[in-house]
Amino acid sequence: MELTGKKVAFLGDSITEGAGVVDCARNRYDNVFARLCGLRETYSDGIGGSRLAHQWVPSEEPRRDLCFCGRAFNIPLDADAVVVYGGVNDYFHGDAPIGEKGDRTPATFRGAVWFLMNTLKTRFAGKPVVFMTPARCFYKGIPDTEASTRPMKRPDAMPVLGYVEIIKEIGAELGVAVLDLYHTFEIDPNDAELREKYTKDGLHFNDAGHVLLAGHLKKFFDTL
Repeated sequence: MELTGKKVAFLGDSITEGAGVVDCARNRYDNVFARLCGLRETYSDGIGGSRLAHQWVPSEEPRRDLCFCGRAFNIPLDADAVVVYGGVNDYFHGDAPIGEKGDRTPATFRGAVWFLMNTLKTRFAGKPVVFMTPARCFYKGIPDTEASTRPMKRPDAMPVLGYVEIIKEIGAELGVAVLDLYHTFEIDPNDAELREKYTKDGLHFNDAGHVLLAGHLKKFFDTL
């Protein structure tokens, strides 16, 4: 898709907010993407710790509980494309159950993904809506191949790949484009060398990591 002169909206969590980036104005991935594509304007809504699904028990930081499903209605309707990047906080500390196939409620992870995709597809009919899955991570010494054991997690908690597959599955069902960062992005923080070079902490990308992410996203848009 040709994006020169267009407006693109970004909805996300701490990575979209710029955690780990020294120079957000220049190197945060949405701003790099804007330069690469010659965008006219961007809208960026990144809230650290926020999840796609509704949080059942309020967090100590209420801002984190502003889930993606509610914030979707804040995205300006004049955006020419929408990019959603989230799910890793649902994996780490979201207390919503995974849910069943057919769920349509933001109270479960499956339902939240369906609700968010369907809402954006409807509000931005005829315009690209792109979801980026969680990428690989190695945070606080825990590999992403293990389910989170934080106290708020439910027994149905899964490794990161489980959340990735749900996003891909519902994207295919609704005809929403999904960029599978878990399998295609070159930064795998489980590799100590890559973790040191491109991330702040094994989860949040540094400036160099954001530049790579922006280029990866542009290549995906070029295929749309």
